[in-house]
Amino acid sequence: MPKERPLWRGPAFRLCLLSAALFLCLQLGMRRSWCPEEKPRAAAAGRSPPTSRGTERQAAAAAAGRRRVTYVRSGRRGSAGPACCPLQPPGGRRGETVRWHIELQPWASPTPSLNYEALRFLKYISTSQISCEHMNLSSLKGYSETTKKPWSICLDERFSLIHRIRSKQCRLYSLGLGNDDNQFEISMANSGCEVHRFDPSIKSAHIHEGQHLWYHRLSIDWRDPNPAIAPHKLHSNTKKLGTILNEFGHQKIDVLKADVESAEWKILENLILEDVVEQIGQLVVEVHIHWPGFEVSGNDSTVVRYWYSLLRELELKDFRLFHTYKDLSKPQMFLKKEAFNASSCYTLSWVNTRWK
Repeated sequence: MPKERPLWRGPAFRLCLLSAALFLCLQLGMRRSWCPEEKPRAAAAGRSPPTSRGTERQAAAAAAGRRRVTYVRSGRRGSAGPACCPLQPPGGRRGETVRWHIELQPWASPTPSLNYEALRFLKYISTSQISCEHMNLSSLKGYSETTKKPWSICLDERFSLIHRIRSKQCRLYSLGLGNDDNQFEISMANSGCEVHRFDPSIKSAHIHEGQHLWYHRLSIDWRDPNPAIAPHKLHSNTKKLGTILNEFGHQKIDVLKADVESAEWKILENLILEDVVEQIGQLVVEVHIHWPGFEVSGNDSTVVRYWYSLLRELELKDFRLFHTYKDLSKPQMFLKKEAFNASSCYTLSWVNTRWK
């Protein structure tokens, strides 16, 4: 009688062992995918705490790296100006809640009418919402009456700007397009404010003049450039104001002055939609109403309704209009018409009543 083969040599037994091993591997893999934190915790537990000397070396290396990021150099050859704006990594609280459009105000009349919309808008920008007794810059060091147009800021004691000027802690952003009238910026810099002027027409990328005045060859836009498209001009750059604030590491702007030649409407919309406007203490902006403005579409009554809605959004953000300058030296035009006794250019001064 032939001897019977042991059971453990049979193919069925081997198949059972292989299945059990495969099942065990699957269980371990699933456990690791459910608990990804176990590996970092185990690694952290296996490391010994860093020595104080190692910590000091790491801190010194980090500090040296920060010192190497000098965003602005002095305009004078051979002299090293103080670093003003170390680039910061992207991030921040902006962009957490995305708004795609502003809330349009109801029409000024039962049926859309340019006449009613224009009268409502012009009355709105011509009526002060809050009084300001001290708007004269003559008390500021270095101020001169050669300024071509008034850029009115409110220096009343109840608002923080005058206190920040006295303590040399204020910051001014000036947005311009080839405007040679920089007396306002120089006066604010002489008073001790940190002044940044953005103008794509200057020759150098960043220029430091005096102790508190910087010039940047940057243009403020209502969108960031598409990284997939090469810039047409290598000597210029455009960015959103919120992006620049993040890169410069600035949390607040005490005064934002804007003279951007009809780009103000879309820039203002971007500041509102991204809540950047809440980081501004006072807003002094020149608005142009002889045409709709860049990328503002619709018929005339729709355009004026949009303008009015933008300014009402400022009011909802606790901004109050305290001064209006009607520029009579400019053509008296309203949407390409000589109508409504309107100038083509107004300078509006707003104060954020919640600014601290």
